[in-house]
Amino acid sequence: MLKEFRDFIARGSVIDLAVGVIIGGAFGAITTSLVNDLIMPPIGLILGGANFKDLFIPLNGQTYPSLAAAQAAGAPVIAYGNFIQVLINFLIISFVVFLLVKAVNKIHKKQEAAPAGPTPDQKLLTEIRDLLKAQNRK
Repeated sequence: MLKEFRDFIARGSVIDLAVGVIIGGAFGAITTSLVNDLIMPPIGLILGGANFKDLFIPLNGQTYPSLAAAQAAGAPVIAYGNFIQVLINFLIISFVVFLLVKAVNKIHKKQEAAPAGPTPDQKLLTEIRDLLKAQNRK
């Protein structure tokens, strides 16, 4: 059983998957920082200084100065500001993955391109050769 496990781990696809998960986690952190620290502040400024993390709707009818205060009070809330940020993260990550897959597919298509067939001159020469062989056999 230990040998089977070692063989399983040593396969390239498992190692590739592990590397992909690690890089994906790091990329997710970078994207989260990009959205939270670079994209959302200017959007919030354009929208009148709104901090998206503080956009929420308390469901108990009370008013709270911030999402943190509502959560500390145990109030049920719909934190749609956080949802907007997560949605932007998703869209950025999806777009980058799309670009990566597109680039990889383009590379694979170039590698898989079939060799060019014989030119018309080569076809004609092949036919002539075959006819000459057939005549020599008679």
